Amino acid sequence: MSAAADARTVRVLRATGSDPVERAIAVEAPVAVEVDGLGYAVMMMTPADLTAFATGFMLTERLADSAADVIDAEPFEAEAGWMLRVTLSARCAGRMADRVRHRTGDTSCGLCGIASLEQLRRPVAAPPPLPDVGVPALFAALAGLRAYQPLNALTGAIHAAAACDATGEIVAAFEDVGRHNALDKLVGHLALTGIAPAFLLVTSRISFEMVDKALVARAPLLMGISAPTSMAIDHARAHRLTLIALARPDAMLVVNDPGGLFTGD
Repeated sequence: MSAAADARTVRVLRATGSDPVERAIAVEAPVAVEVDGLGYAVMMMTPADLTAFATGFMLTERLADSAADVIDAEPFEAEAGWMLRVTLSARCAGRMADRVRHRTGDTSCGLCGIASLEQLRRPVAAPPPLPDVGVPALFAALAGLRAYQPLNALTGAIHAAAACDATGEIVAAFEDVGRHNALDKLVGHLALTGIAPAFLLVTSRISFEMVDKALVARAPLLMGISAPTSMAIDHARAHRLTLIALARPDAMLVVNDPGGLFTGD
Protein backbone atom coordinates (compact mmCIF):
# COMPACT_ATOMS: atom_id res chain seq x y z
CA MET A 1 0.00 0.00 0.00
CA SER A 2 2.69 2.49 1.12
CA ALA A 3 5.49 2.92 3.64
CA ALA A 4 2.91 4.31 6.05
CA ALA A 5 0.00 1.87 5.66
CA ASP A 6 -0.44 -1.73 4.66
CA ALA A 7 -3.51 -3.74 3.68
CA ARG A 8 -4.25 -6.77 5.84
CA THR A 9 -7.14 -9.21 5.90
CA VAL A 10 -8.92 -9.41 9.24
CA ARG A 11 -12.34 -10.67 10.29
CA VAL A 12 -15.30 -8.66 11.54
CA LEU A 13 -16.90 -10.52 14.42
CA ARG A 14 -20.64 -10.24 15.05
CA ALA A 15 -23.04 -12.18 17.24
CA THR A 16 -24.15 -14.08 14.14
CA GLY A 17 -20.69 -14.97 12.89
CA SER A 18 -17.64 -13.42 11.24
CA ASP A 19 -16.71 -12.13 7.81
CA PRO A 20 -13.31 -11.42 6.22
CA VAL A 21 -12.53 -7.80 5.38
CA GLU A 22 -9.47 -6.00 4.07
CA ARG A 23 -8.38 -3.15 6.34
CA ALA A 24 -5.63 -0.53 6.16
CA ILE A 25 -3.14 -1.06 8.99
CA ALA A 26 -0.63 1.53 10.16
CA VAL A 27 2.94 0.45 9.44
CA GLU A 28 5.19 0.27 12.50
CA ALA A 29 8.80 -0.52 11.67
CA PRO A 30 12.16 -0.37 13.44
CA VAL A 31 14.28 2.54 12.25
CA ALA A 32 17.89 2.28 13.36
CA VAL A 33 19.40 5.75 13.73
CA GLU A 34 23.13 5.90 13.08
CA VAL A 35 24.93 9.16 13.79
CA ASP A 36 28.43 9.74 12.43
CA GLY A 37 28.91 5.99 12.05
CA LEU A 38 27.76 5.13 15.59
CA GLY A 39 24.49 3.40 16.45
CA TYR A 40 22.35 5.74 18.55
CA ALA A 41 18.78 4.43 18.82
CA VAL A 42 16.21 2.13 17.28
CA MET A 43 12.89 3.90 16.94
CA MET A 44 9.62 2.05 16.41
CA MET A 45 7.88 4.40 14.02
CA THR A 46 6.16 5.06 10.71
CA PRO A 47 8.96 5.00 8.10
CA ALA A 48 7.87 8.15 6.25
CA ASP A 49 9.23 11.73 6.29
CA LEU A 50 12.48 10.36 7.68
CA THR A 51 14.57 13.32 6.54
CA ALA A 52 12.43 15.74 8.54
CA PHE A 53 12.51 13.28 11.44
CA ALA A 54 16.31 13.10 11.33
CA THR A 55 16.64 16.87 11.67
CA GLY A 56 14.04 17.15 14.40
CA PHE A 57 15.44 14.18 16.31
CA MET A 58 18.98 15.57 16.23
CA LEU A 59 17.68 18.91 17.53
CA THR A 60 15.48 17.52 20.30
CA GLU A 61 18.23 15.11 21.37
CA ARG A 62 20.59 18.14 21.60
CA LEU A 63 23.02 16.51 19.19
CA ALA A 64 22.60 19.48 16.83
CA ASP A 65 21.86 23.16 17.41
CA SER A 66 20.33 24.00 14.05
CA ALA A 67 19.17 22.38 10.84
CA ALA A 68 22.48 23.41 9.27
CA ASP A 69 24.29 21.05 11.66
CA VAL A 70 22.61 18.07 9.98
CA ILE A 71 24.89 17.72 6.98
CA ASP A 72 23.19 14.62 5.58
CA ALA A 73 20.38 12.23 6.44
CA GLU A 74 20.13 9.09 4.35
CA PRO A 75 17.23 6.71 4.97
CA PHE A 76 17.11 3.33 3.28
CA GLU A 77 15.20 0.09 3.76
CA ALA A 78 17.13 -2.90 5.09
CA GLU A 79 16.15 -6.54 5.54
CA ALA A 80 15.10 -6.17 9.18
CA GLY A 81 13.68 -2.64 8.96
CA TRP A 82 15.05 0.77 8.06
CA MET A 83 18.38 2.51 8.51
CA LEU A 84 18.75 6.25 8.94
CA ARG A 85 22.33 7.42 8.60
CA VAL A 86 22.91 10.95 9.86
CA THR A 87 26.05 13.03 9.45
CA LEU A 88 26.56 16.01 11.74
CA SER A 89 28.77 19.05 11.33
CA ALA A 90 32.29 18.85 12.72
CA ARG A 91 31.47 21.18 15.61
CA CYS A 92 28.76 18.77 16.86
CA ALA A 93 30.68 15.52 16.38
CA GLY A 94 31.99 15.40 19.93
CA ARG A 95 28.50 15.35 21.40
CA MET A 96 27.68 12.00 19.86
CA ALA A 97 30.90 10.43 21.09
CA ASP A 98 30.31 11.79 24.59
CA ARG A 99 26.69 10.57 24.64
CA VAL A 100 27.65 7.05 23.56
CA ARG A 101 30.54 6.94 26.04
CA HIS A 102 28.19 7.65 28.95
CA ARG A 103 25.37 5.31 27.96
CA THR A 104 24.87 2.19 30.06
CA GLY A 105 22.52 -0.73 29.62
CA ASP A 106 21.02 -0.85 33.10
CA THR A 107 20.30 2.77 34.04
CA SER A 108 18.30 4.01 31.11
CA CYS A 109 15.34 6.17 32.08
CA GLY A 110 13.57 5.69 28.76
CA LEU A 111 14.72 8.68 26.73
CA CYS A 112 16.87 8.01 23.68
CA GLY A 113 20.58 8.27 24.43
CA ILE A 114 20.05 9.28 28.07
CA ALA A 115 21.98 7.08 30.47
CA SER A 116 21.16 8.65 33.83
CA LEU A 117 18.54 10.77 35.49
CA GLU A 118 21.01 13.64 35.80
CA GLN A 119 21.16 13.90 32.02
CA LEU A 120 17.47 14.78 31.95
CA ARG A 121 18.49 18.31 32.88
CA ARG A 122 19.45 19.13 29.32
CA PRO A 123 19.72 22.87 28.68
CA VAL A 124 16.99 24.90 27.02
CA ALA A 125 18.56 27.64 24.91
CA ALA A 126 16.02 30.32 25.90
CA PRO A 127 12.43 30.57 27.08
CA PRO A 128 9.94 30.61 24.20
CA PRO A 129 8.18 33.86 23.31
CA LEU A 130 4.80 34.45 24.88
CA PRO A 131 1.95 33.50 22.56
CA ASP A 132 0.03 36.08 20.55
CA VAL A 133 -3.09 34.13 19.72
CA GLY A 134 -6.76 34.41 20.54
CA VAL A 135 -9.03 31.73 21.95
CA PRO A 136 -10.94 31.33 18.64
CA ALA A 137 -7.69 30.30 16.91
CA LEU A 138 -7.21 27.42 19.33
CA PHE A 139 -10.67 26.03 18.64
CA ALA A 140 -10.25 26.63 14.91
CA ALA A 141 -7.04 24.57 14.80
CA LEU A 142 -8.66 21.76 16.75
CA ALA A 143 -11.62 21.73 14.37
CA GLY A 144 -9.39 21.68 11.31
CA LEU A 145 -6.95 19.01 12.46
CA ARG A 146 -8.87 16.02 11.15
CA ALA A 147 -8.30 17.16 7.57
CA TYR A 148 -4.54 16.81 8.15
CA GLN A 149 -4.76 13.23 9.45
CA PRO A 150 -5.30 11.13 6.30
CA LEU A 151 -3.29 8.20 7.62
CA ASN A 152 -5.20 8.13 10.88
CA ALA A 153 -8.48 8.30 8.97
CA LEU A 154 -7.30 5.26 7.03
CA THR A 155 -5.97 3.21 9.94
CA GLY A 156 -7.23 4.70 13.23
CA ALA A 157 -3.82 4.15 14.85
CA ILE A 158 -1.78 7.27 14.16
CA HIS A 159 -0.78 10.39 16.09
CA ALA A 160 -0.34 13.83 14.55
CA ALA A 161 1.61 16.98 15.39
CA ALA A 162 0.64 20.25 13.73
CA ALA A 163 2.01 23.79 13.53
CA CYS A 164 -0.60 26.54 13.48
CA ASP A 165 -0.58 30.24 12.68
CA ALA A 166 -2.19 33.01 14.74
CA THR A 167 -5.59 32.46 13.08
CA GLY A 168 -5.60 28.74 13.86
CA GLU A 169 -4.82 27.65 10.31
CA ILE A 170 -2.62 24.57 10.20
CA VAL A 171 0.53 25.35 8.21
CA ALA A 172 2.29 21.98 8.61
CA ALA A 173 1.38 18.58 10.03
CA PHE A 174 3.04 15.18 10.32
CA GLU A 175 1.73 11.76 11.31
CA ASP A 176 3.39 8.76 12.93
CA VAL A 177 2.47 5.76 15.06
CA GLY A 178 4.60 7.37 17.77
CA ARG A 179 3.59 10.73 19.25
CA HIS A 180 7.24 11.66 19.86
CA ASN A 181 8.18 10.80 16.30
CA ALA A 182 5.35 12.87 14.84
CA LEU A 183 6.53 15.88 16.85
CA ASP A 184 10.18 15.31 15.89
CA LYS A 185 9.16 15.28 12.22
CA LEU A 186 7.35 18.57 12.73
CA VAL A 187 10.25 20.14 14.66
CA GLY A 188 12.61 19.10 11.86
CA HIS A 189 10.34 20.54 9.19
CA LEU A 190 10.07 23.84 11.05
CA ALA A 191 13.84 24.04 11.39
CA LEU A 192 14.40 23.22 7.73
CA THR A 193 11.81 25.72 6.45
CA GLY A 194 12.23 28.51 8.99
CA ILE A 195 8.50 28.54 9.80
CA ALA A 196 7.78 30.14 13.20
CA PRO A 197 4.37 28.82 14.33
CA ALA A 198 2.02 30.61 16.69
CA PHE A 199 1.40 27.32 18.50
CA LEU A 200 1.70 23.54 18.22
CA LEU A 201 -1.12 21.01 18.46
CA VAL A 202 -0.60 17.32 19.25
CA THR A 203 -3.05 14.43 19.35
CA SER A 204 -1.69 12.82 22.48
CA ARG A 205 -1.04 13.21 26.15
CA ILE A 206 1.51 15.87 27.03
CA SER A 207 4.53 14.28 28.66
CA PHE A 208 7.88 15.73 29.72
CA GLU A 209 9.40 14.79 26.35
CA MET A 210 6.65 16.52 24.37
CA VAL A 211 7.15 19.73 26.34
CA ASP A 212 10.91 19.47 25.88
CA LYS A 213 10.57 19.09 22.11
CA ALA A 214 8.23 22.10 21.97
CA LEU A 215 10.82 24.12 23.88
CA VAL A 216 13.53 23.13 21.39
CA ALA A 217 11.25 24.38 18.61
CA ARG A 218 10.71 27.61 20.61
CA ALA A 219 6.95 27.23 20.21
CA PRO A 220 5.06 29.88 22.19
CA LEU A 221 2.28 27.44 23.09
CA LEU A 222 1.74 23.68 23.14
CA MET A 223 -1.78 22.27 23.04
CA GLY A 224 -2.75 18.61 23.33
CA ILE A 225 -5.99 16.72 23.20
CA SER A 226 -5.10 14.59 26.22
CA ALA A 227 -3.93 15.29 29.75
CA PRO A 228 -0.47 16.44 30.88
CA THR A 229 1.82 14.62 33.27
CA SER A 230 3.26 16.20 36.41
CA MET A 231 6.75 16.44 34.91
CA ALA A 232 5.34 18.06 31.78
CA ILE A 233 3.69 20.77 33.87
CA ASP A 234 6.83 21.34 35.94
CA HIS A 235 8.99 21.56 32.79
CA ALA A 236 6.59 23.98 31.10
CA ARG A 237 6.41 26.20 34.18
CA ALA A 238 10.17 26.18 34.68
CA HIS A 239 10.69 27.47 31.12
CA ARG A 240 7.56 29.62 30.71
CA LEU A 241 5.89 27.55 28.01
CA THR A 242 2.17 28.17 27.69
CA LEU A 243 0.44 24.81 28.00
CA ILE A 244 -3.12 23.82 27.13
CA ALA A 245 -4.46 20.29 27.55
CA LEU A 246 -7.62 18.20 27.19
CA ALA A 247 -8.58 20.23 24.14
CA ARG A 248 -12.16 19.48 23.12
CA PRO A 249 -14.58 21.22 20.73
CA ASP A 250 -16.40 22.83 23.67
CA ALA A 251 -13.65 23.42 26.26
CA MET A 252 -9.96 23.06 27.04
CA LEU A 253 -7.76 23.22 30.12
CA VAL A 254 -5.27 26.06 30.64
CA VAL A 255 -2.41 24.37 32.51
CA ASN A 256 0.26 27.05 32.35
CA ASP A 257 -0.25 30.64 31.26
CA PRO A 258 2.89 32.64 32.13
CA GLY A 259 1.71 35.71 30.19
CA GLY A 260 -1.81 35.69 31.59
CA LEU A 261 -3.20 35.65 28.06
CA PHE A 262 -6.06 33.29 28.81
CA THR A 263 -6.47 33.68 32.57
CA GLY A 264 -5.87 37.41 33.00
CA ASP A 265 -3.36 36.74 35.81
